[in-house]
Amino acid sequence: MRTENNSIDYVLSVNATSFFIPPFQRSYSWGRSEIERYFNDILRIIQSKLKNEQDELEHFFGTLVIKEETEGFARKSVVVDGQQRLTTTLLFLIALRDLETDKVKQKFITENYLKNNASTFEDKIKLKQVTKDWDSYRALINNTQSEKGKIYDAYSLFLKLLKNAKFENSPIQFDDYIYAIKKINVAIIFLDNRPFKGEDPQIIFETLNSLGKPLTLSDLIRNYVLLKKHPDEQSQIYEDTWHPKIESVLNENTSNFFREYLQYKTIKTQKVVSDNNTKELYQKFKDLVENKSNFNTNNDFINDIVRYVPWYKWIIEEKITDSLSLNTNKNEEIKELIRNIFHDIRADAFIPFALGLIECHQEEIDGYKLTDDMFISILKTIRTYLIRRRVLKLAQGENQNIVLLCKNIKELASGEISMIDLLSDMIYALRMPNDDEIKTGLISINFYEGLSKYKKFILGKIEENNTKVSVGFRNKVITTEHIMPQKLNDTWKKELGDDFENIHKTYLHNIGNLILTEFNQEMGSKSFEEKKIKLNTSSLNFRLDIISKEKWNENSIIEHQGKMINWFLETFSLPYMYKTSSNWNTAKGGEGLDEETLNLSDMEDYDFTGMRVIKVDMFNESIPIKNFKELLEIVVNKLYNELPEIFVYDDTKKILTIGTNIPKEKIDRNERYQYMKLNETMFAKVGGYSSNYTIKKLTTLCKIANLDNDDLQIVVLTKNKTNIEQISLL
Repeated sequence: MRTENNSIDYVLSVNATSFFIPPFQRSYSWGRSEIERYFNDILRIIQSKLKNEQDELEHFFGTLVIKEETEGFARKSVVVDGQQRLTTTLLFLIALRDLETDKVKQKFITENYLKNNASTFEDKIKLKQVTKDWDSYRALINNTQSEKGKIYDAYSLFLKLLKNAKFENSPIQFDDYIYAIKKINVAIIFLDNRPFKGEDPQIIFETLNSLGKPLTLSDLIRNYVLLKKHPDEQSQIYEDTWHPKIESVLNENTSNFFREYLQYKTIKTQKVVSDNNTKELYQKFKDLVENKSNFNTNNDFINDIVRYVPWYKWIIEEKITDSLSLNTNKNEEIKELIRNIFHDIRADAFIPFALGLIECHQEEIDGYKLTDDMFISILKTIRTYLIRRRVLKLAQGENQNIVLLCKNIKELASGEISMIDLLSDMIYALRMPNDDEIKTGLISINFYEGLSKYKKFILGKIEENNTKVSVGFRNKVITTEHIMPQKLNDTWKKELGDDFENIHKTYLHNIGNLILTEFNQEMGSKSFEEKKIKLNTSSLNFRLDIISKEKWNENSIIEHQGKMINWFLETFSLPYMYKTSSNWNTAKGGEGLDEETLNLSDMEDYDFTGMRVIKVDMFNESIPIKNFKELLEIVVNKLYNELPEIFVYDDTKKILTIGTNIPKEKIDRNERYQYMKLNETMFAKVGGYSSNYTIKKLTTLCKIANLDNDDLQIVVLTKNKTNIEQISLL
C-alpha cells in the first residue's frame, strides 16, 4: 500500500488513466444537501483567491482508494472507495462545460477530464459508472438526452447553482472554477496487488464503510461476491445475473431477502435488518458462504440465491402472477393460501419456513417433493394455526421458534410427520388452540375492535367455506356491519327491551352481532326490519340467518353467535383428535404430569396427543425411550428379532415389508408404511411419527404378530388425558 496527496484535478486529468467503478458499488446516491455543500466549498476557495489572501484556501475532500491494473499502454484504476466524490466532481465539470459558450473551454473539459483516448470504455469515456448509472452518465457527457434519476438530478442542480452564482457573483469566471478544482485535495491509497501484502480490496472496502452513508446488507453481500473477481467478470456477473435476477426483482426488499435466506439456511433466528446490525448479519452470511460444506465456489452461491428470489417474491408480493402449479384450480388455491398467511394475517415469522416449503414443492430435495395436495394441506394448517392464535391474541415466541421448523421440511415431504403434529408438539406459548379455547375466546372477545386487522378475512373465509364461492373481502365496498347499531335510537331500545343498555354494552362488538355486507353506509342505525329488507338483496350467505329472525335481541345475538363460532371452527378446522386435546407438548417445561401404564387394549381408545412416552416393556424387557418415533423403531426391531417370520425381505430394494400376506388392494394408499432403517442394509416399512398415528401403526403391527396384552406395554406422562370414546359423546 502506498499513499499520495494530490488534487482531484490531478487525479482526473492524468491522460493515460481510466477509472472503473465496479458493479458491487452502490449507484450514485448524493442528494441536494451533499451537492450544495460541495458547491459551497468551491465558492469558498474562489472567494479566498479573489480576495488575494496570503494563504489561499484549500479543501480536503476525503480518501480515494484505488487498485491499479494495466491494460496495454493504458492504466485502469478500480475505485474501491470514493466513487461518490469522483462522480460528483465530474458532474460539476459537465455542468460547467454545458454553460460555457467558448468552444475551446468546452473542449478543454471534455478532453482533459471526461474522455481519454486510451480508454477501453464506450465513447472513450474516462470514468465507467456502475450499470444503473452508466447510460445516464454517458448521455450527459455526449450531450444527448439523459434518463431521469440521481445522476441527472445532480447535474441539473449544478446547472442551477452555477447560474445563480454567475448572477450573484459576476467576478467568478470559468478559470476560477478550474482553479478551485485544483485546490480540492484527496488522499489517494493505492492497494498492492500482491496477496501476501494482505491488502484485500474487500476488507479495505468493509473497513472504509464506517464513513458516509451506511451500506445496506445487500450492498455488502454484492461486494463480497463480486470484488475478488476480475473487473470484466464482475461486470458480466452483475449485468447478466446479479442485477436482473436479484436486485431488479426485489429492489428495496433485497436486504430482507438475504436475511430470510440466511435464517432458512442456518435454521436460526437472525435479527431484523437495520443499520445497527448490518455488519453482524453480513459476517454470519460470510460464515455461511465460506463453509465449503454449503458452497464450493461463489458461483454456486450465486446460483443458489437466484433460485430463491422468485419464491421469496411470491411470499412478499400480494398478487402472484407466476404459476405455482400446472393444475389451474390448485394453483389458485396455493396462491390464495400464501396471500392469507403473509398478507391477510401477516405472519413474517413463517417466511423462512415457507421458502423451504416452496423449494420442496417446486423442486425435488433428496428424493422428496411436496405434491400440490400436500402443500395445500400444510398451508391450510399453518393458516388455521395462525388465525386461531390471533383470535386469542397469541404471538409470543413465534419469531424465535418458528424458524426451527425448517429442519422438518423433508420429514413433511416424506410423510414421516404432518404439519398438525409439528404445530401441536411445541411449548404451551406456541400451542395450537383447540376448539374449546376458541369458543371461549369468541364468546367474550371484542371481535370488531380487538380483531380489526383480521375480522374481514375471518368473515370472508367463513362465507367462502359456507358457499364454496370466492368472496372479495379485501374490497373496500365489503365492510363489517353491526346489526344492532353502535348508536341506539328509540326503535332499537324498544327492540332490545328494558335491559337495552347492558345488552348493547355486552354484545355490540361481539361476533354474534356482526355481518359482512356490501351495504354498510346504507344500513347505519336503521331498524331491524329495514336492515332485513336491505340484507335480502345481498349476495352474501351471512344474511340468511339474520333475516330468518323476527326480532334482534339478546337471544337472537346469542343464537347467531353460536352459529358464527361453529362456522369459524368448520372453516379453520382441526382433525378430530385435536379438537379438544391439549395441542402442545406437555412434557416441555410442564409440571404436574402423571405416569400411566397402558397395554395394547388400552391404546386402541386413548388420545395420545400432547402426551410423552417414556418407557416400553416388550417381551420381558424394559426399555427407556424419548418419543413416539423411537417407540415405533424399538417395537419394529424387537419384532424383527423375535418374530422374523412376519417379515419379507426384498433383496433388490433392500427393504423389509411387514404383513405382506394382506392383499394390496385392501391396503389404503394413505395407510402404507414409510421406510425405517433397521440395520445397515435392511429397512422396514413403518408409519409416521405423530403420537396417535404412531400408536395406530404400532397396534396394527402387533395384531399381525398376534401379540397379547402382556407382550407390550408403554408408560406415558399424562395431563388432562381424555378417552376418545368419551369425546364422541359430547
